[in-house]
Amino acid sequence: MTNAYAPYSHYTVGAAILCDDGKIYSGVNVENASYGLTNCAERTAIFKAVSEGAKHVSKIIIINGTKELSKPCGACRQVMSEFMGPEDTVFLANNTNDFKEYTFKEILPLAFSDKDMD
Repeated sequence: MTNAYAPYSHYTVGAAILCDDGKIYSGVNVENASYGLTNCAERTAIFKAVSEGAKHVSKIIIINGTKELSKPCGACRQVMSEFMGPEDTVFLANNTNDFKEYTFKEILPLAFSDKDMD
């Protein structure tokens, strides 16, 4: 989270994921003056993992620089659905190290997946 690039919103976010290969990958949000080009911490971590060969995320923790628990945006939830199963673990945390544990299914109960295209 300390490496986040958030000069516009000042909303810093960090994410760390544990993949089936046992490796941990991290990411931060990276903003852009053209907001649509901003990338969230969750997607940064997942894209890093996939670029290094990982294909399944078993756990993710998302933390931000406020007292509120982090909540992944819709785009991040959809990307997470590509690489996480319904029972995989999502931890949402805040800047005082409070956190709450969820299953991915609780975070996105009606995820769109490749099975919807059959």
